[in-house]
Amino acid sequence: MIISRYLLREIVGPLAVVLSVLAVLFTSYGAAGFLSDAVNGLLPTNMIVQVIGLRTLIALEVLIPISLYLSVVMVLGRMYADSEITALFALGLTPARVMGVVLGLSLCTALAVAGLSLMVRPWAYSRAHELASLAAASLNTNNMAAGTFYVGSDGNRTIFMEGRAGPATPARGVFVQLRDRDGGTRIIYARSVEQTPHTDDKGSQMRLTEAHVYDISQESGGNDVALNVNNLVLDLASPRVEPPEYSAVAASTAQLTSSHSAADIAELQWRLSTSWSALLLGLLGVPLSRSRVRQHKQGRVGIAILIYAGYYLFYESARTWVQNGVIPALPGLWVAPALLALILIAALFGPQLALRLRHRRAA
Repeated sequence: MIISRYLLREIVGPLAVVLSVLAVLFTSYGAAGFLSDAVNGLLPTNMIVQVIGLRTLIALEVLIPISLYLSVVMVLGRMYADSEITALFALGLTPARVMGVVLGLSLCTALAVAGLSLMVRPWAYSRAHELASLAAASLNTNNMAAGTFYVGSDGNRTIFMEGRAGPATPARGVFVQLRDRDGGTRIIYARSVEQTPHTDDKGSQMRLTEAHVYDISQESGGNDVALNVNNLVLDLASPRVEPPEYSAVAASTAQLTSSHSAADIAELQWRLSTSWSALLLGLLGVPLSRSRVRQHKQGRVGIAILIYAGYYLFYESARTWVQNGVIPALPGLWVAPALLALILIAALFGPQLALRLRHRRAA
């Protein structure tokens, strides 16, 4: 038990480090993609933080298995290269016991990944879609950058500004197009504009100076109106966030189980198979870590990364094939974990079979 706990501790430490590094890298990469939205005012800072956090949470179902996989390969590879594993075998440790320790850790990891895939993943996607809808509906001119057209989520509001000194400062040369429910169109061009919230936090006011207003009627025989106003105040109602359209990734697992859509089937199989991938990857790290004495400590890491890259590419491709109906629901996405299981079996028993064949030929 002491040796088993030692092995477990040696693997869990690098697992936490690798997972932290991968999570930071993924978060940094995701944050870079949202910087332009922050600069252009499409998303406020707090909303960007929430979206990046949600995306990182979704990515954990992939980051945790690869972290476990790499940790097992690195730790056991180092122990083989330093003859530490040989000393442990002399103390009574067996290869089966090593596999048992990794199996226990892989099972715990698989359960955590299953929880992330089945419950956290749909909630995170649903929340991310809500934030995207809110961002599209909330067009605050104080956060907008010059030289960009901003269109509301329902298409009833379009804003463009020629220039501004900086965020939260009055904009110059502002073009606003508003559409009402009756089909009429109001076009406004103003020298400057500033948006302020109402005191009751319900909606906001848009203050325009030296505005030229054009009301265009869509009705036959309607009268068009043109006005020149030195100061114009427009009351903007609170943004109405429409519920996001149905998406397989944001649907609950219970919804997916009763659906016959190819996209829903692919998403359900993905959620169910991620835990199996975590389990198989953890176990695969054991045979891949075997190396000769005084061999480079991380000599097997490169091979392990190549195997994982090929597997993940095939895994993602299989999901796309199921979504597009290229392959049927059965075997569907399960061909990827099945292939990984075959690789695991070959890695575990292949060297022994090859050794027996050589002995028979020599005899």
